Parts: sequence; structure tokens; C-alpha cells
Amino acid sequence: MDVSRLSFSSNAVLEEPFPWVYELEDIGFTGWEMVQEGTQCLSEENLPKIREVLETTNLVLTMHMPFSDMNLAGLNRGIHREVLRQMKNYISLASGLVEVAVVHPGYLSPYGKKVPERAWDTNVRSIQELCDTAEEYGISIAVENMPDFPMIFGREPDEILRILDDVDRDNVAMTLDVGHANTTGHLEGFLEKCRDRILHVHLHDNMGKRDEHLPAGRGSVNWEAVKKGLSDYKGRLVTEMSSLEEGRESLNFLKGL
Repeated sequence: MDVSRLSFSSNAVLEEPFPWVYELEDIGFTGWEMVQEGTQCLSEENLPKIREVLETTNLVLTMHMPFSDMNLAGLNRGIHREVLRQMKNYISLASGLVEVAVVHPGYLSPYGKKVPERAWDTNVRSIQELCDTAEEYGISIAVENMPDFPMIFGREPDEILRILDDVDRDNVAMTLDVGHANTTGHLEGFLEKCRDRILHVHLHDNMGKRDEHLPAGRGSVNWEAVKKGLSDYKGRLVTEMSSLEEGRESLNFLKGL
């Protein structure tokens, strides 16, 4: 793993990001993943602030698409249209700022459980639409593997590969979330089966049961397997933490590998 490509992402979406983002380089990070949740959402109002960050630092920016109340497999047509409208708007706002946008696959709603193939097809078509929009702006869509949550797509390697194959776009690939894979027991499987499809990586730890987002080294993730499995990986490594202190702890642990 190339620790010179380490980015920081905060899931503390209630905290204004712009004061702390200027501390990232001093800590040792070279990138920032902006989460489209809460105070970090792209808007016409904060675009100048984001451009200022990029102009006054050497940080590489990536984007995590929104996931709260967002279901790409949703079968309520009106709500589903709004989900896609918002996501496409964030993609257009990110034009010229990012090259990678991370997206969560959809999940089965109570109605979707009754017609799972229809929900699957909706999920695939939704990602295709996002890819088509993103292509206009030179952005790749990286579909993230999910933790051990019921009814959500993308928890296993074969399912992620099926999503990517069904989407069938040149600008679609995978975000490997190491912590998520640890909760499903499929970390080694993702590293083996999906190696050639990994465009982006999220790093955090847990004890193998819940998606705890612990600093790297505090849980049961097999980090030696991660190091070996990503030995040829050249993309961004994003630590998803709650605070800069946890980010610093993760960075120091990963350097120690």
C-alpha cells in the first residue's frame, strides 16, 4: 500500500469541514474525501470554499455520494426520480473538482423484497444513469461493497461483480471498503476476486460484527492480507474516521505496515 496516497474522510457530518480540512496535510494526508451528507454537501454557496482548498493546498479531492434516505433500488417512482436528480446534481457540481465519486448500491424495501429482481434491475439502471452523467464530466463511479446489513446489495464479491457487469459502463468500478468486508467475512474474497476492478479503497477497522469505523489497528481486520492484496494498487486509500485524532492514529498504524 502506498501511504503517500492516503486521504481522510470524516463521517462527523454535523461539523463544518473547512476549518479542519486545512490541517490534513500537516498530519500527513494528501487527500480529502468530501461526503455529501450534512454540512459537507456540495452547493453553489460552498463551491468557492472548496476551490480555495484545492488552490491553496496540494490535497486531492474525491467525493462520496449521499446515502442517507437514498435508495438506488427504490421502487417508488417519484422518490426514486428525486434520488437520481440529487445525485446527478452533485456530480455536475463536482465537475473539474473530482475524478472519482463513490456510491452505495441500493437495498430491498419492504415492497422490493416482494419483487427483488425488479429492485435489482432498478439498482442497475440507476447506476448506469449516474455513470452516463458522470462520463460527461470525466468522473468515474466507484460502487462500494456494503457491510453486513440485511437487504442491501453488494455485500459479497460475486454480487459486486454482477453489479459491475450488469451496469456495463467504461467508467464504473469498485470501491473496496475494508471495514465493510470484515463484517461479512469476505475481505480475502474481495481482495482475490475483485482485485482488477478496484478503483478506490476505504480503510477502517471493526471487531467483525458491526460497522464501527474504528481506527486502523484497533479491530480484527487482517491488515497484512490487505497490504498483500493491495500491493499493486495505485489509487486513493481513504481513512473514514470520526475525528482528526482517529485519522492520525490510522495513518501512523498504516505507515507501520
